[in-house]
Amino acid sequence: MRMYDLIMKKRNGGVLSTEEIRFMIEGYTRGEIPDYQMSAMTMAIYFQGMNKKETLDLTLAMADSGDHLDLSGIAGIKVDKHSTGGVGDKTSLAVTPIVAACGLKVAKMSGRGLGHTGGTIDKLESFPGFHTDISEETFINNVNNIGLAIMGQTADLAPADKKLYALRDVTATVDNISLIASSIMSKKLAAGADAIVLDVKTGSGAFMKTEEDSVKLATAMTEIGTGAGREMHAVVSDMDQPLGLAVGNALEVKEAIDTLCGKGPKDFTELVMTLSAVLLMAGKVAKNMDEAKALCEDVVKNGKALSKFKEFIAAQGGDASFADHPEKLPEASLKIEVPSPASGYVQHIACDEIGICSLILGGGRETKESDIDLSVGIVLQKKVGDQVKEGESLAVIHANDPEKAKVAKERFVKAYTIGESAPKERPLIFRII
Repeated sequence: MRMYDLIMKKRNGGVLSTEEIRFMIEGYTRGEIPDYQMSAMTMAIYFQGMNKKETLDLTLAMADSGDHLDLSGIAGIKVDKHSTGGVGDKTSLAVTPIVAACGLKVAKMSGRGLGHTGGTIDKLESFPGFHTDISEETFINNVNNIGLAIMGQTADLAPADKKLYALRDVTATVDNISLIASSIMSKKLAAGADAIVLDVKTGSGAFMKTEEDSVKLATAMTEIGTGAGREMHAVVSDMDQPLGLAVGNALEVKEAIDTLCGKGPKDFTELVMTLSAVLLMAGKVAKNMDEAKALCEDVVKNGKALSKFKEFIAAQGGDASFADHPEKLPEASLKIEVPSPASGYVQHIACDEIGICSLILGGGRETKESDIDLSVGIVLQKKVGDQVKEGESLAVIHANDPEKAKVAKERFVKAYTIGESAPKERPLIFRII
């Protein structure tokens, strides 16, 4: 078998066999197939596409390129949740303790953020002492005993994907449904959960900008998971404006704690409850959405969700008292209001621009080596559809550097479109697959 022949086959619209895909991924992972040939292949895939079987075969080959996390030591159904990301997306911080408090076992691998805010792990490190570099034995024991553990992704998990993604990133071949779906799902399958719920974002702050593309991606990923024998569900949710009000690591942690206490923003609470309910159905704890949502609401009202969150933080070395006293979390030295330049209704927010403002303040990473300032970010005062008067506050910027705050403030104002009429309401949940 020669890589040259496989490139030509795919370039001409042919279908690659399971054996050919395995040969390609195994050879590339071992360094036997050079970058220039794999670049040619990813470009051929970009233009010719892959069918469902090819996409599944590619995912399984990448999942098998490294270690598989063995979760057989955990009793019952193990669930995982993945979000395609966005601005103010802190759902894992609230969803995982809620479903664990309902009796579901959550075994989750998370990464650090690269972009406008940190990832789930970065946010959790707002709690002094919290860490995710735990052994597999501790991970499994915590899931068995607490119902929830989050560990950092190991270097040996789907190494083919790490290598292939780095190549796609510099060869303009990221934006292909089969390549995106296989990249995400190879890591999820290797992480070992029985049931996976995907939160696929759509809108200006999402990777997929249109509902149509987001549904295609969600469908492709659920088909891969089902083909690999997993219970799969996907929620297509809005990311055309920031989720909730807080953007920034410690600020998002505070909002998640508020939500666990039943005091979160309406949109964030709705998404958290929807994802939690779908997870409970995927894990066979509830038979339908009504029953599942009722269980979730109960554990929030009776305080069990917050207690579970504190138990989880403490089990991984963090100071759980910060959950009862969120004012102790990292706090910025400067709080600067952003006045509205006009009166009217907020018609649109350029969501990705709000993310860039957080990045400018130091809340995210330009490169993987960048340090994050956990205390900085933005708390929105007005969202799409809200009425605002000229001079009224659109948001409060939390900063530690006056110069960065000035740049972020100027950019933030330009991200808001304010007009005379209220915009048409946009749904938060577009589709459950």
